[in-house]
Amino acid sequence: MIDELKVIAHIRTDFSQKFGIPRQSGLAPSAKGVILFEPEYQNPSALHGIEGFEYLWLLWKFEVTKKEGWQPTVRPPKLGGNTRMGVFATRSPFRPNSIGLSSVRLDSVARSGEGMALYVSGVDMRDNTPIYDIKPYLPYTDSHENVKAGFTENISGWKLKVDFPEKFLCLLEQEKRQAALELLEQDPRPAYHQDSTRIYGVQFAGFDIRFVVEDMTLRVIEVVKIQHTL
Repeated sequence: MIDELKVIAHIRTDFSQKFGIPRQSGLAPSAKGVILFEPEYQNPSALHGIEGFEYLWLLWKFEVTKKEGWQPTVRPPKLGGNTRMGVFATRSPFRPNSIGLSSVRLDSVARSGEGMALYVSGVDMRDNTPIYDIKPYLPYTDSHENVKAGFTENISGWKLKVDFPEKFLCLLEQEKRQAALELLEQDPRPAYHQDSTRIYGVQFAGFDIRFVVEDMTLRVIEVVKIQHTL
């Protein structure tokens, strides 16, 4: 009998929607998150020793999967959305099991109003994402040098130039500005979108950041406060 996965915590982040979230953990190092534990797992003893580690592995639940079930091949966005690769050769969320894996930096351990909390950075998860497990990152076994990276070798590492006028950037809280720049330079658009006149919007830290992309430059044209309704 297979044990049912239990949600041990949820992570609070500045990403209120899927669009715009970094496609991998660590791509936006300044993107912050707070892990808040469920009542059953708030015992401080469960975190004893964790402050000695610099990075953590998070196992978490993808928000949605395709209703028709999993497919053996998927279309990675960075390959233009037209080339198919095997699902197990990608990190696509459309998998047999909706489990995500992220490596995040542990900034601090503290007690919050909701119990024990882990403050982390480099997150790639939507706000309130359920977390199944937390494990320490071990550099002596988890890091491998000079290894092949498959079809990603020719598409990793590039960034857009971001033109974020100061009059718009200053609307964000100062500690959120660097993270906003980092997520935008990764190009949130689907890879097959190349229309330089199309306006996109990324919801981040309570704002809708609207932009256009021409050639290799992303230009922010408006930043609008999101009005929450009951």
